[in-house]
Amino acid sequence: MSVPSPRPAHNRAALIALVIVVALGCLALAWWQWERFDSATGTGQNLGYALQWPLFAAFAVFAYVRFVRLEREVEQPASARSAADEAPREIPAGILPERPQAAPADDPETAAYNQYLAHLHASDIDAQVREADLHSPERNAG
Repeated sequence: MSVPSPRPAHNRAALIALVIVVALGCLALAWWQWERFDSATGTGQNLGYALQWPLFAAFAVFAYVRFVRLEREVEQPASARSAADEAPREIPAGILPERPQAAPADDPETAAYNQYLAHLHASDIDAQVREADLHSPERNAG
């Protein structure tokens, strides 16, 4: 098993700067929407946006913190990780609905329905041939 190469830390400052710019931009937009709400033409929609933009700023900070935690988790040596951390993460049984099962091939109802569809298709082909005036003595099934 090969040891993963360490991730470069030189992009950490750029990510922090990006998060700060995004958060400040979101807070500035929240302030602008609050000012619009306070104006004579402000509506409830402006109030909603004024309350929504700080949530976007908080999400940017949360996403960065989560990113840093995941990076640190990957950088930990294998001996420091517990066996529970190494276990595959799977969806527990019973959460998702059961997959539908295909009808058995020997189902007489399905066979009759398929035969009916084949008959409809053949009669449709015959009608198209008659309409186009292409009467041919042989029919190709392929």
